[in-house]
Amino acid sequence: MSNPVKIELIDREHIQAVVDNKSLGLARLELVAAMCRFNTFNSVKRAKSGHLGTSFSAMDIVTYLYFHRMNTLAVGVDSPDRDIYFSSKGHDVPGLYSVLYAGGVLPKNKVLMLRRFGGLDGHPDVKTRGIEANSGSLGMGISKGRGMAWAKRKLGRKGTVTVMLGDGELQEGQIWESLQVTAHQKLGNLTVIIDHNKVQSDLPIDQIVSLGDLEAKLKTFNWEVRRCDGHDYAALDKTFTELDAMADRPKIIIADTIKGAGISFMEHPAALAANSGLYRWHSGAPDDKSFSEGVAELKATIAKLSDKLGLAAPAYDDMTEATDGEDETLEFQNQMGEPVSLAHRSALMKGVSSEYVAEAYGRTLVELGKQVDNMVVLDADLSADCRLREFEHAYPDRFIECGIAEMDMVSMAGGLASQGLIPVVNSFASFLAARANEQAYNNSGEGRKIIYAMHYAGLIPAGPGKSHQSVRDISLFAALDKMTLIQPCNAAEAEAATAWAVKEAAGPVMLRLVIGPSPEVLPLPENYKFEVGKGAVLHEGDDAVIFGYGPVMLHEAMSAARQLKDRGFGLRVVNMPWLNKIDSGWLREVVTPYEQVYVIEDHAPVCGLADRLLTAMHEQNLTDGRRVQRFGVEGLPACGTPVQAMTFHGLDGTSLADRIGRTAVVKA
Repeated sequence: MSNPVKIELIDREHIQAVVDNKSLGLARLELVAAMCRFNTFNSVKRAKSGHLGTSFSAMDIVTYLYFHRMNTLAVGVDSPDRDIYFSSKGHDVPGLYSVLYAGGVLPKNKVLMLRRFGGLDGHPDVKTRGIEANSGSLGMGISKGRGMAWAKRKLGRKGTVTVMLGDGELQEGQIWESLQVTAHQKLGNLTVIIDHNKVQSDLPIDQIVSLGDLEAKLKTFNWEVRRCDGHDYAALDKTFTELDAMADRPKIIIADTIKGAGISFMEHPAALAANSGLYRWHSGAPDDKSFSEGVAELKATIAKLSDKLGLAAPAYDDMTEATDGEDETLEFQNQMGEPVSLAHRSALMKGVSSEYVAEAYGRTLVELGKQVDNMVVLDADLSADCRLREFEHAYPDRFIECGIAEMDMVSMAGGLASQGLIPVVNSFASFLAARANEQAYNNSGEGRKIIYAMHYAGLIPAGPGKSHQSVRDISLFAALDKMTLIQPCNAAEAEAATAWAVKEAAGPVMLRLVIGPSPEVLPLPENYKFEVGKGAVLHEGDDAVIFGYGPVMLHEAMSAARQLKDRGFGLRVVNMPWLNKIDSGWLREVVTPYEQVYVIEDHAPVCGLADRLLTAMHEQNLTDGRRVQRFGVEGLPACGTPVQAMTFHGLDGTSLADRIGRTAVVKA
């Protein structure tokens, strides 16, 4: 299916010609940035997901650095004496990719493969030429930059290190640790820029956790601090030049910027006013109407700036045909603006919102709020993403916004639990399971009942890249004392699991939740009861049994079972939501008829459901004469469309059927 709108790019040779025209001075950079914004806008639209607001707020700064200040493009991105730049916040990487393309570091075909397998990850990854550091859980940037700056000083290498932070990122505790140590080490070759666009995921920063007098606060850490307009090239140049003289201490520039700068309706003052105080352009791609309007505005800006500088306006290369074909897998998006495969198409077109596990979770919290007076909900600046907004509005006195500070949030939950409250903490699984694991361990040691809601769990969506693909959270939480791990397969089971965790569980619970829609409506048996340690048969078969959990992998298991049935092989599919609690009688009943047992993991192949099943089977002498094989996310999770990632790991229905078919034996 062709794109409904035209995808265009401005060729890098034209941009480079403007960069090289030094007679135009700093004025040329405004035009360069506008052209890079245009390419970024088109690449995100083509990818059908990405982060535009923060890419645009940082664009003028990044343009200034690469095309006026840093030596990186002149000496080469592999030179040990190069100036180093990287973004700690990471969301702005689509804009950085466009700058690297304009500078000749990335080829055009890469720009057209944002969030595609073999293309450009949705967050920075060092496998991409020109990217200096991976991003992920926020707060790591200064620490990593300090290591680079210290190494340059130790090894006698030239070049500086510049790190971009988001202003919301300053809520992470590691930032303040790194500020203190970096000043103590007197690393004058390190500069930190704060992209102070004043808006977080969807709300103004002052409504989440106010930064207060940021300039005064930072000066107390003995950094050299300056503040300037992040869209004013003369102001940026003056500020950097002043700081060049400060060789005995690290520097911070607070760059006041506008989120979405360059397209009027995306700029945060107008965007917030138009959407009841919520910012809608943090993530996701623009709809066709907004895209067409944005393209027209950017082209008008580019034409005006070109005319002002006495330059010809650029040609716009139509890349629509070059992007056809694989877009078949990207026709639809989930509510996060992430691409989903055509396997989701029927559910999306029918509007099966009940099959959003996260939506069901959010609805259930509101219902539980009526029943459980001592339940409180905590958030780490992801209220909309984690479907908490309805609870936040219904029970504002029992909703606690902790900002981007997972460790702080989890420890606060421990304090709340110590006073008899039932805290439900929320964040993306990649961040909550790993970053706050020590705090969760501490809470577990105190015997606290806390519900940890791990959103965005598993391999899909794969477009953001491995920093957001949570395939190690089960292993991280399974070792915590008395922790119960649950992953529901559909909306109904999500409602039951959430209610059980809050009302019935005696100890801590980890709820593992996917963020997109079920690829298909998974049919639970009519008499199914959500009982500890017991699952449900979703598809009958006589020759082998496969266990799975969650809507993504169970959909693939069901697809494999249907394909194998056509080949004369019967595969029983079992949903097992209890990832570390197994009822021995139920397990014996399920596996006894089969010599071949398979497990499909939405996780790394170690320390998942398969390991727990193997242990339970061994304890009951059920392993003798049976072969157990697991299918999991081997290696680092692949970035790309859902189809691409699932196929790469051999976990899509067809690959799964083939893998089972090569080893399985049909009963006589």
